Amino acid sequence: MGLVNQIEIRPLCCIHPAEGIDICPVDLASTKEFRLPSSHETNLVYIAPNTVEDLFVHRFQTDQLVVIKGQVVLVVLQNGRYQYLLLTDRDPRVVRIPPGIPHGSINLTAAPCIAINSVLRHGPAHPRDYRPLKQPFPYNLEIAEALLDAAAKSYRDVPLKTSVA
Repeated sequence: MGLVNQIEIRPLCCIHPAEGIDICPVDLASTKEFRLPSSHETNLVYIAPNTVEDLFVHRFQTDQLVVIKGQVVLVVLQNGRYQYLLLTDRDPRVVRIPPGIPHGSINLTAAPCIAINSVLRHGPAHPRDYRPLKQPFPYNLEIAEALLDAAAKSYRDVPLKTSVA
């Protein structure tokens, strides 16, 4: 079976605290345990405030990203076009980036973003995997800013449900 050559976005599943069963999509107010995707390696990723990362690509690795704090715009280069994906801790989703897909991130907020990357290895790391790629054309920062502004507005307008123990 060949590797998928497009990104995939899936809801994050959780373990229901009372029944111990998987539930998708996640109800943040009642969830205490999340089920991260299976992986060979798990990394905590810190994306600093006011950061625009270069593109990079992995040749033998699938990234599986979940934002656990803050928000970020993931930029993916596919079919000669950038795709801009807003990832937030308010809407936890798993984004799978297969090998060979150039990607980077944009955090134009004043707060850091923290994500978990559940890495699937398909072979040894290539020496150029973590070196920046030359962008074929500049990112559209207006799109990224609009997505992040919309997320910030939703943070103000729709507070998270909280439970008191």
